[in-house]
Amino acid sequence: MTAIVIFLIGLAKGGLGGTLGVLATPLMSLVMPADQVIGLLLPILMIADVFAVASHWQRWDRRLILLLIPGSVIGMLLGSFFIVSISPETLRRGIGVIVLIFVLYRLFERQILAFMQYKSRNWYGFVAGAVAGFSSTLAHTGGPPIAIYLLMENVQPRVFVATSALFFAIVNWIKVPSYFYIGLFDFDLLRQVLWLLPLLPISVWIGKWMSVRINKSTFDRTIVIILALTAVFLLAR
Repeated sequence: MTAIVIFLIGLAKGGLGGTLGVLATPLMSLVMPADQVIGLLLPILMIADVFAVASHWQRWDRRLILLLIPGSVIGMLLGSFFIVSISPETLRRGIGVIVLIFVLYRLFERQILAFMQYKSRNWYGFVAGAVAGFSSTLAHTGGPPIAIYLLMENVQPRVFVATSALFFAIVNWIKVPSYFYIGLFDFDLLRQVLWLLPLLPISVWIGKWMSVRINKSTFDRTIVIILALTAVFLLAR
């Protein structure tokens, strides 16, 4: 199971903007306690971030990063406060509902846009960053809010992946002090999975290979399908 999760993390970081990464915590929770899972996954995610950011170096949208980060800091502070009290099940279901609403919007986008039209606003980035920071701190499930925001901003696939990669690289480093203070890190457990870490650069490369060869419409449809499957998984778990 750990090998599958590590491969999915690399694939998500390299070419799918973190959307598959939302499955990492629920899948690992099938075989170990949730508090051990989030402490184990953060160092793995941070290592994957290095390869993902390097693979898409300077392809990100700096303006969108600057819009997302302030909200994410607020979200992470709130997440650190609630991490010892909120139910992981409640969090998973809440994220699942949000993702499902977005998927329904994309399916009926033409009909909806006949009555209203999406207009980009700077505060949308703050809200997306806050939701992502909160959910990422609690369960490493910040991918869907960022994916939704970047899809609505209509960015190109490579920019989508690079912006997501840099955003979560920053967010994951900011999470370190609170995780360390709460005592979530288990370095003995991490040493047991070190031999699987070479899967990360391989899966990141595969993800990058996919992202640079897929056209935007196909990429957008792929992300929406993954989000739909993610919503079902989170709600049915």
